[in-house]
Amino acid sequence: MAFALNRFSGTAVERNRARRRLRAVLAEHAGSLRPGRYLVGARGAASQVTYRRAQNQLAELLRTAGALGGPEDSPT
Repeated sequence: MAFALNRFSGTAVERNRARRRLRAVLAEHAGSLRPGRYLVGARGAASQVTYRRAQNQLAELLRTAGALGGPEDSPT
């Protein structure tokens, strides 16, 4: 999993904080991710997003992309 944040997302410190937050959220889904390579792009005020909102948005992104495995998470 790789994360791409542009300079408009804030200072280097803010971008790194956002990456750490995204990695922590991703760790919650690590057991159900399908094998593969993933690139998550964030833009704008990514460093200002709360942890809960990051959880919701990343989970929705993974479901939409069909990246989550398991019977309850498989795309229809």
